[in-house]
Amino acid sequence: MKMKDFIKQNRHIIFILYCPVYLYCFAWLEARDNVPFKPIHCFVDDWIPFCEVFIIPYLLWFLYVAAVLLFLFFQREHLEDYYRCAAALILGMSTCLLIYYLFPNAQQMRPEHFAHTNIFTDIISFIYTADTDTNVLPSIHVYNAVAIHTAFSTSHAFRSKKGWRLASLTLCTLICLSTMFLKQHSFLDVITAVGLYLVYYILIYRLLPERRKKQ
Repeated sequence: MKMKDFIKQNRHIIFILYCPVYLYCFAWLEARDNVPFKPIHCFVDDWIPFCEVFIIPYLLWFLYVAAVLLFLFFQREHLEDYYRCAAALILGMSTCLLIYYLFPNAQQMRPEHFAHTNIFTDIISFIYTADTDTNVLPSIHVYNAVAIHTAFSTSHAFRSKKGWRLASLTLCTLICLSTMFLKQHSFLDVITAVGLYLVYYILIYRLLPERRKKQ
């Protein structure tokens, strides 16, 4: 079987195969220390206080992404929902990696110490240690949250269920806000991530489907 035919018949595993490649590339970029990093900051960041309670939606991102992807994957009668989501994730994450490589960037907003210590700040300290403050613009955390929300709310199973779509939008919004309230990302990181997603949304959810209809 030719590779082209294999991929066509097993498109559902492409994202699974992509993940280790992405993680390797991201880890390599995170380990760089011999390039000049451009500080990312804007005046809006100064208006946003640090708030450790936002670690809850920040961590829920992992469950949110995994749960929606698995649901779409096993929604066998409408696998096109999964394909669109996977395509948006792969394109967006790859673009972010390319931007990080060509435009090394970082943020310097993390607090040097916490006003008080609790379970939330303990978790945040661990995240600060494990995750460097480089490679922030655009925010992959935000990009993926928006991509997952769109895939969920436009899926055949939930597109007509207003309550579920509203719940997803609320969680997505809290996740995006959490990146700024935890001082993991600048407002600029969030805006560029949303802008990048809009580009791929138009391509994947609008232009390509219309082209298939014409064919």
